[in-house]
Amino acid sequence: MSTHAWTESQVRELHDDLVSLYEPVDRVAEHGADPTAEPGEGVRQLIGTILSQNVADTNTRRAVEALFDRYADFAAIEAADHDELAETIRVAGLPDQKAARIQRALKAIREETGGAYSLAFLDAMATDDAKAWLMDIKGVGPKTASVVLNFHFGKPTMAVDTHVERVSKRFGLVPESASNQAAHDALDEVVPDELIYPLHVLLIRHGRTHCSARSADCANPVCETYCDCEFC
Repeated sequence: MSTHAWTESQVRELHDDLVSLYEPVDRVAEHGADPTAEPGEGVRQLIGTILSQNVADTNTRRAVEALFDRYADFAAIEAADHDELAETIRVAGLPDQKAARIQRALKAIREETGGAYSLAFLDAMATDDAKAWLMDIKGVGPKTASVVLNFHFGKPTMAVDTHVERVSKRFGLVPESASNQAAHDALDEVVPDELIYPLHVLLIRHGRTHCSARSADCANPVCETYCDCEFC
């Protein structure tokens, strides 16, 4: 299916077909009860998402646990010795870069709020403005910003990880040549707001279950309908 052919109704059909293949997405089951209830949860998600960049989920969890076991609060993380912080999160890979990104993010949040480590102020901002604020932090790209804004504030912005990007390109939702930033923009444009989160989850499920990067298993009704990749 070519990119220009996608309409809102076709995106809704894709969502419904993915639900039929898997199951409906339960946001609470995926991410728990309202994560905005605790002021620091958005900050914790931002830190966790920075740690998750280019690394497996298991190593992300280990790094998050090590980080919050070692430091009592966000202030202690921001004030930590850089080398010590990098060593603490080493299991997540790129320790020097990620330590710097985390400390830059905490500094930006503290300065924006006048001393509080909370991202609650983003809730009142328009999605594009909130995304721009986060992406002004060096090392925070569109995926990291979108994860925080969609998962924790319910803002309509698609987090495009490797699975979402791969499946979207194979299905023609975005051009094959699109950069990750362009893929974010294209999906935010074509996917109805209320389907941003569930479609994100469903595209990841499909990428992991059938539409893998190599040796994809295209023997399923969704691929048969939407995909014409080299494995189909």
